Amino acid sequence: MLTQQDAKNLVDKVIGYSRLPACEVNVQWTEDAFIRFANNGITTSGYRVTQQVGITSITADKRTGNTSVGELSDEALKRGVEAAEALAAISKPDPEAMPALPAQEYPALHNFDTFTASARGDVMIPHVRALIDSASRNQLIAAGYIQRSSNAVAVANKAGLFGYHTYTDTGLSNTMRNQGGTSSGWASQSSASLKDLDGETAARISSEKCLRGVGRKKLDPGKYTVVLEPAAVGDLVGWLGFAFGARDAEQGQSFLSKKGGGTLLGEKLYPEYITLRSDPFDPKMAATPWAQSLLPNEKIAWIDKGVVRNLNYDRFWASKAGKKPTPAASNLVLDGQDHSLDDLIASVDRGLLITRLWYIRVVQPQTWQLTGLSRDGVFLIEKGKITDPVTNFRWNESPSEVLQRTTQLGRGERVTGGETGSQIVPPIVSTDFNFASVSDAV
Repeated sequence: MLTQQDAKNLVDKVIGYSRLPACEVNVQWTEDAFIRFANNGITTSGYRVTQQVGITSITADKRTGNTSVGELSDEALKRGVEAAEALAAISKPDPEAMPALPAQEYPALHNFDTFTASARGDVMIPHVRALIDSASRNQLIAAGYIQRSSNAVAVANKAGLFGYHTYTDTGLSNTMRNQGGTSSGWASQSSASLKDLDGETAARISSEKCLRGVGRKKLDPGKYTVVLEPAAVGDLVGWLGFAFGARDAEQGQSFLSKKGGGTLLGEKLYPEYITLRSDPFDPKMAATPWAQSLLPNEKIAWIDKGVVRNLNYDRFWASKAGKKPTPAASNLVLDGQDHSLDDLIASVDRGLLITRLWYIRVVQPQTWQLTGLSRDGVFLIEKGKITDPVTNFRWNESPSEVLQRTTQLGRGERVTGGETGSQIVPPIVSTDFNFASVSDAV
């Protein structure tokens, strides 16, 4: 692994080659092992080490150039700096560029697991075997991916800033389809520790969904009470995190803008059991001690017991507004309640169980209305029990309004969705979820 001293020597070398007033260096070193499987067999097994140095050079008049190199020889690093400086020379000045941050005190995170860092195929294969065996027993076809990574990252600049961190991450996802391709089931798991993965559980969930999904009924589009499983909630919450920018809210371009001017900061928009926060310190999250802006990462409550508590001020807008800059809304945690998924289903008289969402895009930025599709399992709930499988839908919804209409939450777990990375979220019950049209996709 790239040690802290190795990283310091590397960034010092890059900064030493820099001739412009400002230079920022970002180092990413990753060792990972992975297995890909399809058609009930392993198709790819790999082990690799990758390294990348990102270089940002900035002129005195705020012109910026960026480049990255994957070779760490002196000559390659020097060429990388020269390329970044050449790009800076021909770029337009950025009036919102901020001065380089001085040395920062970054927090200590504890998301490195030695077992995960040393794991190889022999540790991952039992999880894959459980999935393939389950598919074979049920005459299904399994495909998926399991991986683990060990990472070392570093940041530095000419103003004396330096940070170094190591973390691990791992994930397992699989899809099962029947022989006719008319039904699919899906399950996914992720954590900073490989010990948290369980192929047997993933196999049971995905195979049951696939078997249960045969003979789907077509329901009319409309507004339904939904039980959203954690993967579906994770992508909605991840998209919601993108919309907490103070600038958009203060300029009247956000669902957090107040009619007539100002923002909804400090107002109660959600039920009191809704709390959404950033928590990079959770040991299951693959977080770093610094945010994208290189500010120290920190715990931030965006919604606290239903009240909008914070907005995200980037460094430029914070300087304009006289506010403290904050990291963006990432490493999100939606606090849950002590209910199982079965408890949530049992609480619904008539509604739909949604496995996950995908192909999510913004429809209306000001209200943060999104559109997307359901995928890999939609089931009718009647009188607290799952009855029939139904076809997929296209939906149009604002994740903020989904949380406003949430009536119950389950227990939180880390999920990695298809759109927004990892969050820790529970399953939820929400009313009047708007399904705009039927989709025939599996």
